[in-house]
Amino acid sequence: MTGLLGVGGGFLAVPALVTVLAVPMSAAVGTSLLVIVANATFALAARAHAGVHLDWALIMPFLATAVLGAWDGGRLAAKVSPATLQRAFGAVLLTIAGAMAVTVAW
Repeated sequence: MTGLLGVGGGFLAVPALVTVLAVPMSAAVGTSLLVIVANATFALAARAHAGVHLDWALIMPFLATAVLGAWDGGRLAAKVSPATLQRAFGAVLLTIAGAMAVTVAW
């Protein structure tokens, strides 16, 4: 999925795990994140092993944002029902799909 779409695949994997395999939302999200982390770790290791210079000034803001987002997301998930999270996730996906469709149409 990652190689085909160029993304972590979470936007397809999470709904598939929840709807097709009846995996609880929290386990589906955790599984998706684990796969994304493993993929990113192996890619970073491959680049480091190849001797590619990593621009840490560019990487660190993304890393810091991801860590803060995960921390805030965990706190929010503890306060919001799974059904609400699923609806919000679907709304975000539809919004992104709509924006991409408009962009491609132009």
